Parts: sequence; structure tokens; C-alpha cells
Amino acid sequence: MKKILITGGTTFVSKYAATYFVQRDYEVYVLNRNTKPQVNGVRLIEGDRHCLGNALKEIHFDTVVDITSYTAKDITDLQDALGSFGQYIMISSSAVYPENGAQPFGEDSPTGVNQFWGKYGTDKIEAENSLLKRAPDAYILRPPYLYGPMNNVYREAFVFDCAKADRKFYLPGDGEMKLQFFHIKDLCGLMEVIIETKPAAHIINVGNPQTVSVRDWVTQCYACFDKRPSFVKVDREVEQRKYFPFYDYEYCLDVQRQQEFYPHTIPLQEGLKEAAAWYLSHEDEVNKKPYPTYIKENLEA
Repeated sequence: MKKILITGGTTFVSKYAATYFVQRDYEVYVLNRNTKPQVNGVRLIEGDRHCLGNALKEIHFDTVVDITSYTAKDITDLQDALGSFGQYIMISSSAVYPENGAQPFGEDSPTGVNQFWGKYGTDKIEAENSLLKRAPDAYILRPPYLYGPMNNVYREAFVFDCAKADRKFYLPGDGEMKLQFFHIKDLCGLMEVIIETKPAAHIINVGNPQTVSVRDWVTQCYACFDKRPSFVKVDREVEQRKYFPFYDYEYCLDVQRQQEFYPHTIPLQEGLKEAAAWYLSHEDEVNKKPYPTYIKENLEA
């Protein structure tokens, strides 16, 4: 039985990953502060990654899946605390690419400041660089927007709420801004393929090969409840994040490298239906934002 260490383990990506690998008979260790319920079947290492002492020194991990590293210090402190390990997989972000770069972004595209993501993106760049200095054969995955069951971010769930309440949907501009998604199950499946096959590429953009317009994305979210949205166009001068869950920023990742060893991804409509089914019984686990209040007070007049 392979031992895998997952940082986090209690929220969205890391929680889903812990569940996924437990179900596939890995011996799953999670590292967190134990402030939230743990996934059934994991072995908890309670602590802060910045002050672990010898808690990890005596355990050999076949794979370390680092989902909660956001800065270079996050990387160095965990690496210093580890004993022996085989593979290291870090979940980075598409935010490492500057918004004004040539698209689609390839893994060799320049990284740099992205005005929409700011420090989050530049910190991820520094974390990547720190990891590669210490573990040149580590895997770095750069996903676009992740979605699916256990998503605590108010994105698709916001649209589900609008559909359930039969609200009109306030759409940015003409609704043609493109988004790129990746189902959380695909992210975990891809990591499992990396664990099993050790592909030659070590920095990998991951995601669905197709982008989708925000209009089509909203329409597919409503379709999960057998409904069709009635759209209201919002002037682009209105700050988009006050009424819509994405920045006014269109981007596309080139995922050809991923497709060489993980060619099939979950169709968006199928993935949204799964997300909607989960949300109906876990609504209290999503961090809701006051988009409906802003719309009512500022856009419905």
C-alpha cells in the first residue's frame, strides 16, 4: 500500500483528494491543524507546516501532494520537515501567467505579475522556483478554475442558487468572455496517472482543452435544474466581481502536454450536474458572497 501525504485535507481540493486516494486504497496521511472534520480513513498529522519538528521524519512517503503551498516559505518549511519521500506534486495555479501574455499560455510561456491575481500569483511563482531548486524532479500542476463536488467557493453554486430561485441572471457585457475549467476528479485522476507512470514533463498546465463563454457556462448551470436563464446585460463599467464570481479576465491554457498522458476529461455539463447534486445537500459548506444583495440594490432598479 502506497503512503501518500496530502497537505490540508479538509477543504475542497485537498478534501476531495484525500477522499479520492482513500477510496483507491492508498495509505493517506493528511497534514492540517485539525480544526475541521477529517475525511474518513485518513491518518491525521496534526500541526502547522511551519513548525512540525520531527513529526514527519520517521515516515517515508511514496508521494507528497502539496495542495496548500502558497509561498516559498511554505515550500522550504515543509521540505525541511520531511524525512524521505519519492515523488512531490505541487498544485500551483494559472495565476502565474501575466494577463497580457500571448495566449494560449504554454508551460514555457513567461511567468510574471498578473494584475487580477497580484500577490497570490507572484507568491506561487516563488513557491514553484523554491521547489524546483530543492526537488528538480518535482511535478508542478497549473490548473485553471477548479469545480465540482466539495467546492466551497461561491462560483457554480451562485448560479445554482439563481436557477433554483428562478432569478434573472445579470451577465457581464455580451457574455462572450471565455473561461476554462477542470473538474476536481480529473485533477485527482491526473495526479494518480503521474504517480503511476512518472511522465517526462514536470511542469504541466492542466484543464479541459475547451474554453466556454460565461453565457454558455451559466446556461449549463441552469440546465442542471432543467431551467433556462433570462439574461440581463450589465454594462462593463460596473465592477464585475460585485455581482459575478469571476474577474473580468479571459484566459486559456494550452493543455497539450497533459493530453499526452491524460487525454479524456469530464464533459462540463456532466461535471456541473455532479456539482449541483452535491450542492443540494451541502449548501452550508459553501462560502456565499453577497452577489444577490448587490444586484438587488444596484442593478434591479
